[in-house]
Amino acid sequence: MDNRNLTIKDIAEMAGVAKSTVSRYLNGGKISESTSKKIKAIIDEYNYEPNAFAQSLKAKRTKFVGIIAPCLDSVVTSRVIMSIDERLREKGYNSLILNTSLNKESEVENIENLSRLKVDGIILIATEITNKHKKAISKLKIPIIIVGQKYDKAISIINDDYNAGKVIGEYILKNGHKKVLYLGVEEDDEAVGIIRKKGVKESLLRDKNVIFKEITTSFSAERSEKIVNELINDLEETVIICATDKIALGALKAINKNNKRVPEDFSLVGFGGYDISTMITPSLTTIRFNNDEAGIISANTIINLIEEKEVENLHVIGFDFIKGESVKELVKQ
Repeated sequence: MDNRNLTIKDIAEMAGVAKSTVSRYLNGGKISESTSKKIKAIIDEYNYEPNAFAQSLKAKRTKFVGIIAPCLDSVVTSRVIMSIDERLREKGYNSLILNTSLNKESEVENIENLSRLKVDGIILIATEITNKHKKAISKLKIPIIIVGQKYDKAISIINDDYNAGKVIGEYILKNGHKKVLYLGVEEDDEAVGIIRKKGVKESLLRDKNVIFKEITTSFSAERSEKIVNELINDLEETVIICATDKIALGALKAINKNNKRVPEDFSLVGFGGYDISTMITPSLTTIRFNNDEAGIISANTIINLIEEKEVENLHVIGFDFIKGESVKELVKQ
């Protein structure tokens, strides 16, 4: 018999015992030594592996943590998830990762679905917290943490977007740029669309001579490439600040396609610190958030909540400024 098709009922029949006896054996319950040996011999012979998830649903704690991700093709999200998963496994927990493909309705549905599956806790990597999210969260009887967005009624783990934006703004000023184009995203995403931009803008506009122009795009490189391609012949700005590295890579493609150069014709800046940003020519000036740290803190926090330990309501993740070769120095420092 194929061990993949072997069931508890099969083992019970072969051992001449009740299904409940096999279940007790698999869950570490008390049975006689002779019965235990018979069951073990059958399991060893057929290399039977019990369904960990099905078993866990009957236990008080399942040792499963649900992770809801907006997408799996994002470098930042993938790094955070990998770090979460590795830390959870170190602590004896399993990850159940659900991808929503940036569908907010699906995020809400998955919060409810994970609760029904009796996971021990939920980690929501969020791009937005809507009223529907808030309603679903308020009904939960298990711990949840929010990663990427701040929500006052849940434990939140966020990037230091405001100060990261300030650092970029100050660097652009220091290099003498007065005409700035900012490619941002919709303000539904509070962290990137509002707070990150606010840091950049407030820092730059301390200089009254700065002209700050902003255009809303999406997180797509293709979209930013199209925008820059349409504008490039009329652009008076000397620097393009992009809300993410992905947006910056799209802008770079448009600049190159129009026989312009970075930083000679346009300086370019991003946020994200992707590995590819250091490999392109010229290397991109950017912000690298500590994604591994975010993942470890997320995993530790949800475990502490599950185990009913005290945790901080808000964790702010730091960043590193990566000085690439994509910003032209217009004034001597």
